[in-house]
Amino acid sequence: MSMETTRQDLVITRVFHAPVQTVWHAWSESQAVRQWWGPMGFTSPLARMDFREGGTSLVCMSSPEYGTHYSTWHYRAIVPLQSIDYLHNLADEEGHAIDPTAVGMPPDFPQNQRHLVTFTALEPHTTEITITEYDWPVGEMMELSRMGMEQCLDKMAALLVKA
Repeated sequence: MSMETTRQDLVITRVFHAPVQTVWHAWSESQAVRQWWGPMGFTSPLARMDFREGGTSLVCMSSPEYGTHYSTWHYRAIVPLQSIDYLHNLADEEGHAIDPTAVGMPPDFPQNQRHLVTFTALEPHTTEITITEYDWPVGEMMELSRMGMEQCLDKMAALLVKA
């Protein structure tokens, strides 16, 4: 009997009523990331961006109920205004990768998980992004990631309306 976990990619697509340059800026600039990173009820007190191929950004989300959580985004490839390919890891406050089980995550929580964000200009003031989080174990954590990212994107949409 196999105990192998079923895995699949999590894919989320969203259309924003903003030019591709504005949506790109929301992913690449510290001040912008701090305004949308984290699901509803969370703030982002830190987004230390090293947005370049080979660079690593440290982002933080915090809530009174769930505490403070850090992640790193290590950029593998960046094609300006088209795509961002990075590895995601949970981290400590200094940006060192941590074992997800140390913060209460299940043992199959992904480490060095590839994320790809693609940007498509549909019209001069309309941009579609697709976020792919690769190789999730199918189950509750994958669905929590989907819900969290969708809430982040809701916050981004509200931010872009003001831009």
